Amino acid sequence: MSSTQRLELRQGQSLTMTPQLLQSIKLLQLSHLELCAYVEAELERNPLLQQVEGEPAGSVAGKAAATARNEAVIGRIFPHVQAHRRAATMAGSGGGGGGSVSSEAASDLDSTLAGSSSLAEHLEAQLDLATVDPVLREIGRYLIRNLDEAGYLAEDLEETADRLGMPPARAEAALALIQGFEPTGIGARSLAECLALQLRERDRLDRPMEILLGRLDLVARGDFAALQRLCGVDGEDLDEMLAEIRRLEPKPGLAFAPAVVDVLVPDVLVRAAPEGGFVVELNPHTLPRILFDKSYYATVAQSARSETDKSFLSDCLQSAHWLTRSLDQRATTILKVATEIVRRQEDFFRHGVAHLRPLTLRAVAEEIGMHESTISRVTANKAIGTIRGTFPMKYFFGGSLSGAGGGHSSKAVRHRIRQLVEAEQPGFVLSDDAIAQKLKADGIDIARRTVAKYREALLIPSSALRRRIKKQRRGP
Repeated sequence: MSSTQRLELRQGQSLTMTPQLLQSIKLLQLSHLELCAYVEAELERNPLLQQVEGEPAGSVAGKAAATARNEAVIGRIFPHVQAHRRAATMAGSGGGGGGSVSSEAASDLDSTLAGSSSLAEHLEAQLDLATVDPVLREIGRYLIRNLDEAGYLAEDLEETADRLGMPPARAEAALALIQGFEPTGIGARSLAECLALQLRERDRLDRPMEILLGRLDLVARGDFAALQRLCGVDGEDLDEMLAEIRRLEPKPGLAFAPAVVDVLVPDVLVRAAPEGGFVVELNPHTLPRILFDKSYYATVAQSARSETDKSFLSDCLQSAHWLTRSLDQRATTILKVATEIVRRQEDFFRHGVAHLRPLTLRAVAEEIGMHESTISRVTANKAIGTIRGTFPMKYFFGGSLSGAGGGHSSKAVRHRIRQLVEAEQPGFVLSDDAIAQKLKADGIDIARRTVAKYREALLIPSSALRRRIKKQRRGP
């Protein structure tokens, strides 16, 4: 038996996940704060990208971008701070359980909260002792009330001076006064300034440390070789400087924050159209706006001589084109998905939660010609703003109840159960079976045990307990 070897050519199709394609997929699921942080990093890295002019420094988007960049750097340099905040969030939410707090623990909590003061109250008490100048006190109180939860001042001092009708020098003096208060680092306008205030108090703010604080971006990236050159120190000295920085408090105001509060900012806005229907549009305050700087590229392209310079410029050009296209594609995809959600859930936008319909990711994907995984990424970490409030995009998805007539959404049924309980009269409390009968009269065929499950999920007591509570409130 003889064997022969042959060389064959075959054609086939395959999808190659390039780094840029993977990054485009990642951009879809980023929240607007995470996206702002990513774009800020690209603006610093790529000289061919430029932020759109005309956006006020104090705008929502500008502040969000600054906050996101600060958070990203803090997260890389002070990972223990982020871990502590995550633990505090879990503790504040009770770990997701439905347990209750004992009366003794509740009493301790009430006494603790009653005895504690807010950050603003703590700083204003120091302000009253620090100066008798009424003008400084007025400006100081305004600045204190504009500090964020971490103790940072986001508002520009010139804007503050204009708003209060004061000379900028007076605003600077008021801020300098506040920055001398406890906790040290309060009133800073950046992470670098916050750390510098703490190091200055410890008499450790020498010239190499000032240079290090000016390049915290290199610390976050781990470019220690560049830091050694800039600071003029060896590796051992740099390690000691970094260790000293990590012992500082990047968010001094958090000691006075009672809880973590996440504000849901809408990525998409929905409003009723005058001619009927709804207008669906992207929220301009959550969209980073960047441009490819063609004139700057033309200038530097002429002066690029070495192969290294040309290669760097080529990479920047390719990256700039990719990012601008990806951001446009991301915005278009979000708007397309949101428009389909509004079309499917039109009754909700007109009449409220009781009219929420069952909706699946697959149904939206098939209608707009996208993959189900794409819809999942788009709806992650996004929110829709309506006249009824701001809702996560995931809120509008959910299956129908088995046996529920008319394909009612489980969220709508829970809402209807809550309405029935809230409408109870003191002398007539509905049992689970009675609630099931009322729902059946509304066209929702649901079992008593399902009513009980939803009632418990809504943290509504049983009918017997509700009857006792109402009787106690009414009195003898």
